[in-house]
Amino acid sequence: MLRSAILAASRNSTVKSVVAGAPLSRGVVKRFVAGEQVDDAVRTTRELLGKGLAVSLDHLGEDTLDAGQAEATVSAYLVLLERLADEGLTADGRAEVSVKLTAVGQALDEGLALENARRIALAARTAGTTVTLDMEDHTTTDSTLRVLHEVRQDFPDVGAVLQAYLHRTEDDCRALATTGSRVRLCKGAYKEPASVAFQEPHEVDKAYVRCIRVLMAGDGYPMLATHDPRLVEIGQTLGQGRADYEFQMLYGIRPLEQERLVADGERVRVYVPYGDEWYGYLMRRLAERPANLVFFLRALASRS
Repeated sequence: MLRSAILAASRNSTVKSVVAGAPLSRGVVKRFVAGEQVDDAVRTTRELLGKGLAVSLDHLGEDTLDAGQAEATVSAYLVLLERLADEGLTADGRAEVSVKLTAVGQALDEGLALENARRIALAARTAGTTVTLDMEDHTTTDSTLRVLHEVRQDFPDVGAVLQAYLHRTEDDCRALATTGSRVRLCKGAYKEPASVAFQEPHEVDKAYVRCIRVLMAGDGYPMLATHDPRLVEIGQTLGQGRADYEFQMLYGIRPLEQERLVADGERVRVYVPYGDEWYGYLMRRLAERPANLVFFLRALASRS
């Protein structure tokens, strides 16, 4: 019930105005968001790479219904990629970018989102790195996979994201577990109906493990996005004998575990969001893990 309430609040404009406008919120969100400017993103990337971690940067924003805003988001990615290359941070794909298609025009026109995704993919290639197309709520899944298919015609290293809690995802894993295909597997962070998604945490976990098995048995490059110690251990077990997979974790969550895995020889990529549109992202992080909500409330209380 708490998770449902938080996810509902993530798209409530009244709650957003209250939370986003509170000075205390901006202090707390620094744990989960690198900052609002490209300089913040570059600085954080450099720090994480210095610890042996890889990075995927997300310029925050989604659900845009304004073509001008979509263009501004594309421009932000182009600037970011140029800066990362100039700073020497993209070698061997150490720093890549993640893109939400709804932020670059998907809700306006799928063709526009495809064109913009291609522009970002080209800039990424020029910078010596690549792109992963984020997955959003289930109503966008088919469109996102169509765009992915088209973008991969020219940019085959563009990554996909699949959400284990959707009933369809095991089949999607089979379809995408092909040579050269990069697939980030996460549990899923949107409120979805029971008709399309598992509702109970243990059912989501079981689905996640089934999907790991499919990806590890395939010829692609699995990217296991989880903070759950049990799933990390399962991933390591199923990945024995393979060098071509990685773990992914969110910026600000279990940073010591991220470093421990690197010390153990695992490749770990940190998902780093930045930008001023942080509200929706923060609310989903709070919904995913109750400990994040406790941290948030304690921080507010300690500053009041």
